[in-house]
Amino acid sequence: MNPAPNPRPRTPFLLASAAVASLALAGIAVQCSSPRPTEPARAAVADADGLRAWDVVYGVLQHPRCVNCHPAGNVPLQGEHLQLHAQNVQRGVDGKGRFDLKCATCHTAANTPGAHMPPGAPNWHLPTAAMPLVFEGKSKAELCRQMRDRAQNGDKTPEQLVEHMTHDPLVLWGWSPGEGRAPVSTPQAAFAQAARTWAASGCACPE
Repeated sequence: MNPAPNPRPRTPFLLASAAVASLALAGIAVQCSSPRPTEPARAAVADADGLRAWDVVYGVLQHPRCVNCHPAGNVPLQGEHLQLHAQNVQRGVDGKGRFDLKCATCHTAANTPGAHMPPGAPNWHLPTAAMPLVFEGKSKAELCRQMRDRAQNGDKTPEQLVEHMTHDPLVLWGWSPGEGRAPVSTPQAAFAQAARTWAASGCACPE
């Protein structure tokens, strides 16, 4: 019996091709096993732009339409000059009033028709007693630090703050407060843009 023929010897070309294929397969394996890319980061905004944006946001938050529901004490304010609320209305633990004097008794989901009649918007309330989120009397730096601190702002991320400030019906009420009341003087669109810019800067705060 004739011996089996020797296998055909591999040429250098074939050996090189096999090596390239092996490397290519290895590259595919590494690529497939690598972690999925993360979401793109927010566009960077310079601190200076963020601080200018905060000036706009701060101006809105210091308007009576906002400060009246973010008082330093437990009594909400009213009017253009931050008077204490009549009838001895108080915050209450949940921010919706104390005893029988609940906010919803007078403040319904819409403004009551007529000049200086009770204003209204969905879910009318103050911040809770545990996290009062005071605007009254706060400097630009103090309020900025408070707003970006999740331990003081209702556990909101910057994105959630922007969502709240630009879409919550109770916040938007400030631009349509009913007869006899001045709306927030800064246009709502300008405020929304400033809030987004401030958040994109990493919530830059003045010293």
